[in-house]
Amino acid sequence: MSYLENNTVKLRALEPEDLPLLYRWENNSEWWQVGNTLNPFSKYVLRQYLLSSDKTIYENKQLRLMIDAVATKKTVGMIDLFEFEPHHNKVGVGILVDSSFQQQGFASEALDLLEKYVFDFLGLHSMYAHIVSDNIPSIALFEKQGFIKTGTLKDWVRVKEKYLDVFVYQLIKK
Repeated sequence: MSYLENNTVKLRALEPEDLPLLYRWENNSEWWQVGNTLNPFSKYVLRQYLLSSDKTIYENKQLRLMIDAVATKKTVGMIDLFEFEPHHNKVGVGILVDSSFQQQGFASEALDLLEKYVFDFLGLHSMYAHIVSDNIPSIALFEKQGFIKTGTLKDWVRVKEKYLDVFVYQLIKK
C-alpha cells in the first residue's frame, strides 16, 4: 500500500525544479488572504526553503508535498501539513490546486491520500483546516472529505475594507 500515491495523484517531496511553480503560486496576491501572506517571496527565499525541505515533519513541524497528476506527470498543486503538534497528535492542513487544474478531482484525491498518511502512517488523532467563509469550493472539498465544521472565528481576516469569518473544520480519526 502506498500512502502517497494512487491511480490519479502522487504526493511527492519538493525538488529544486519546483522553484518556478512555487514562485508563481506564492506570489499570486489573489491567494494571499487564504495563506495569511502579506508580501511576495523572492526566489532566493524560496530556494532556501527548498534547501531546508529535507527535514522531517518532526523537525520542521510542517511538511509540504507537491501534487502530481499520474496520467500527465504534471504538477497540479501542493498540499501542506503545518502546526504539527506531536504531543496532541494533531496537524493543520492546507491545499492549493492551480486554477488550470481545478474541478478535476485532484484536490479530493490528494486530501484522501494525505488523510491516510496522517492517520495510518503518522498515527495522528486529528487534522484541522481554517477556511475563509467565502471560499465555497474549499468548504465543499473539506465537507466532502468528512471534515466537520466545529467553530467560527468571527471577523478573523480582513479583505480589502471588510472582515470575513474563518470556519474551523476538523477530521478526527475514528
